[in-house]
Amino acid sequence: MGPLPNILLVTIDQWRADSLGAFGNSLIQTPNLDKFAAEGTLFRAHHTQASPCAPSRACLLTGTYQHTNRVVFNGTPLDADLTNLALEARAGGYDPQLFGHTDTTIDPRTVNDADDPRLSTYEGPLPGFTVALELPEERESWYQWLKEKGHDISDREKFLKPREDVSIPEGKGQTWPPSTFSADETETAFVIEKVIEKLENLPEPWFLHVSLYRPHPPFHVPAPFNDMYDPQEVPDPLLKGDISHPFLNTLTQLRFLDIPDDPKEVQQVRATYYGMVTEVDNQIGRLLEAVSPVEDHTVVAITSDHGEMLGDHDLFSKMGFHDQAFHIPLIIRSPQINGPKGQVIEEFTENVDIMPTLLDLADLPIPEQCQGRSLKPFLEEGKASKWRDRTHWEFDYRIFANMIDLPLDKCHLVVERTENTKLVKFGGYPAIYFDLKNDPNEQNPLTEHPLMTEAIQNLNSWLPPFRKSELVNQLATPDGMITLSDPLSHNS
Repeated sequence: MGPLPNILLVTIDQWRADSLGAFGNSLIQTPNLDKFAAEGTLFRAHHTQASPCAPSRACLLTGTYQHTNRVVFNGTPLDADLTNLALEARAGGYDPQLFGHTDTTIDPRTVNDADDPRLSTYEGPLPGFTVALELPEERESWYQWLKEKGHDISDREKFLKPREDVSIPEGKGQTWPPSTFSADETETAFVIEKVIEKLENLPEPWFLHVSLYRPHPPFHVPAPFNDMYDPQEVPDPLLKGDISHPFLNTLTQLRFLDIPDDPKEVQQVRATYYGMVTEVDNQIGRLLEAVSPVEDHTVVAITSDHGEMLGDHDLFSKMGFHDQAFHIPLIIRSPQINGPKGQVIEEFTENVDIMPTLLDLADLPIPEQCQGRSLKPFLEEGKASKWRDRTHWEFDYRIFANMIDLPLDKCHLVVERTENTKLVKFGGYPAIYFDLKNDPNEQNPLTEHPLMTEAIQNLNSWLPPFRKSELVNQLATPDGMITLSDPLSHNS
């Protein structure tokens, strides 16, 4: 076993796979990430295992699927019996440092005081991390940094929306105006600055998890990124298909954001999102430059927690089962491995693979808990033996049980996706099947198909029983920990 490498794990929040130049998007400008991909390995068919934020990060940071970790929504406690990437890295000799957020709710069984403030938030740090910079959704540390730069922060709301004193040119939409702060004052710039400051005196080997909030909504970005993309030139959203299935019908009614109905405004949001991605790429360039003096013995992995529907199927946010919410980028550079550079891997990879991969690259033991596999063979040889030919993800929607009149334990779905098919198996609805070869945009959900029975059997053989959990129906709220209850019509 040689010396431990430095490890840098970056998550870019709500980043769709197709919003990357190296992925084949000829419009979006991501020069720093593209260069990074050319120096490392791009995993083109990479998927997260759950959404929204807390469930997806629980899978990423424990190496387990949702049916095992049972984190089903923002605020579901993470079972303390599960180990995680930070704890394993710490046991292996690192002091893992967190910049940003992991959206972890503490296991209430480990807390003595029912009024402990950690029981009232979903934005706690993952056990095992030393919190170098905390940046939850309320962003107070960023506001104080802006104050140091001369901003009046008495009205914090103005920093969360486009400027209101700017006239919108013809052909542009409501998210076009720039933010009230400059391009070097974004939340991303703030986090990257703090990471760079830390690196100046950080002893090696180090382990950093840098969790960037953008391009997560709200949709706005400072100049010049706000005007970088013409709304008429960004790809049109995928049209809404057949929504007769009860889940699809419900999904269109659960509108989590102030979603525009005007097609022009949808196109502007898509253009603004592109600008937000390019802004993040700009800051990623600063981070990679800061790491360059030690890059020959530094593992860098850059991915996301989940995607963003961005108007596709007439949906925004990241709920449901569509690829756009779960297909995300992954790029890994491990210079100490003398493998091919700039390669693109087409096999299915998953966020549950990241924990075992990083531990493997540090020659640390991989816990039996991990349900993913190390990607090291791909980095070494561009291929791996007996690799998966399908990918899986889950979405639990028990938080909406009272709105859809289903019992809590029926409010979930599991997806099995192959190259040409997608099966969505529901707890409380009929399964649906997509023939992706003839219906690549998922416009025609089928409840009957000659191969559907076989697909259900394949999924059942992969999916073990859901892990029993006394935490799955508990939820951290600003008023403390609550327990979800079934709709009255289903109470026993």
